Amino acid sequence: MSPDTVVKIIAMLLYFAGMIAVGVWATKRTRTMQDYMLGGRNLPPAVAALSAGASDMSGWLLMGLPGAIYMGGLVQAWIAIGLTLGAWVNWKIVAPRLRIYTEVSGNAITIPSFLDNRFATGGRALRVIAGLVILVFFTFYVSSGFVAGGQFTVSAFGDVLSSLGLSDDGSRYMAGMLVVAGVTIAYTLVGGFLGASYTDFFQGVLMFLALLLVPIVALFIAGGPGEVVSNVNEAQPGSFNLFDMEAGGGFITVLGLFAWGLGYFGQPHIIVRFMALRDMRDAVTGRRIGIGWMALCVAGAIGSAIVGIGYIGQRDALTVTDTENGETVFLDMAQQLFPSVIAGLVLAAVLAAIMSTISSQLVVSSSALVEDLTKMVLGDDLKMSPRRQVWLGRAGVGLVAVIAIALAWNPDSSILDLVGFAWAGFGASFGSVVVLSLFWRRFTGPGAIAAMIGGALTVALWKIFGLDAVVYELLPGFAVSLILGLVVSKAKPEEQPKIDAEFDKMLELLHSEVKQTDATQA
Repeated sequence: MSPDTVVKIIAMLLYFAGMIAVGVWATKRTRTMQDYMLGGRNLPPAVAALSAGASDMSGWLLMGLPGAIYMGGLVQAWIAIGLTLGAWVNWKIVAPRLRIYTEVSGNAITIPSFLDNRFATGGRALRVIAGLVILVFFTFYVSSGFVAGGQFTVSAFGDVLSSLGLSDDGSRYMAGMLVVAGVTIAYTLVGGFLGASYTDFFQGVLMFLALLLVPIVALFIAGGPGEVVSNVNEAQPGSFNLFDMEAGGGFITVLGLFAWGLGYFGQPHIIVRFMALRDMRDAVTGRRIGIGWMALCVAGAIGSAIVGIGYIGQRDALTVTDTENGETVFLDMAQQLFPSVIAGLVLAAVLAAIMSTISSQLVVSSSALVEDLTKMVLGDDLKMSPRRQVWLGRAGVGLVAVIAIALAWNPDSSILDLVGFAWAGFGASFGSVVVLSLFWRRFTGPGAIAAMIGGALTVALWKIFGLDAVVYELLPGFAVSLILGLVVSKAKPEEQPKIDAEFDKMLELLHSEVKQTDATQA
């Protein structure tokens, strides 16, 4: 084993130890189910912003997105443009209302429990449906993280695993996937939401530094901007054409890529951070920090892919490990560009991106299993001590993780495909429901049920029949969900004085907080 490899392994071990230490710290502050699932609604804005970003971007940002652009050119960046715009709108219009309304409406600690409280009729059925949707789509989402972990290990430590007797890529992939899964599950089990959020914060910082470092260093080593542009045009003509609709699959396909931004309104592991803020005013600070972080990270990911086209294309001895999807281009360049100490930190950042998302999704999946399914089946009056509820939540984390590991067993799975399906499922089933719940007082329970089921089924059927080759399934799924929610609610309007009173209370508090914020800034 070479000295460089030893240094990289030490960096990984230190990173693993640090994440578990944060989880242990968090468990001492986790005494109730609200602590375990929502951090006691006391999350600072910087932690909320970076943890939302890190849990959102995952291995997709450092592997999936660079791979798509490396293989298909800059037209694939419409995904990133749509996501950045969607994230800004999400922080701007959803975060303040959701933070206030979830507390006003029965102090809900999960999205399904908020929807249960929000409607005069159909709330309990909606809560069960929402819990099932979360479990199904998050299992795919968590699986994508495990796939990224396996691919990461093959690319970064294939030689080490070979020396341990794992001679083929399949066995190396499985070993790496299980190690990443094991460490992530460990700190999520003990730390819950607080542990996931603070580890996400540190992981977000690592991701930020790595995504700026790799493309900038690669740019100068490759000879500067002019040389890189020339090399890219020679290796892959048309890579810089953001409006190359033909290369992107046509206008409808590009529109589908841009529509990824619609998915933000319905991602439980992201919007739950809004619920955990200390107050609504923190949403303003969180938006500024989060969108600034995201814009720079996305630019770094795009830059890494574009520079990589020219850098790798001009070096016969250097190839991407993942030749089919190009999803290891960032990893391969990092190991080529830097000495072992820096490379180890960059590799830790990639691992951070993968693990931050997995941990957040496991916590939300656990909350759906415990708060929104178990209690619905056994009854809200089920008597359990706070400690027992926390342990039941941990059991939920373990169950979802085991199923996700089984789905990730195939080393040929595409990270972007798995993430895309799960993202579309949440965006279509929850997105319009959350927005209409916050902004339209006449939105009804039956309308929300129709919207959620219609959106989820549209995404699933669109994928099953291969229509995603024409346009991304989120776009039709969101449209069907929105239309059903509006039509059914208008067709069967309901008198709901309690809901009206809570909606008015939410608006009153919202306007009060806005005035205080304006006064403070003035």
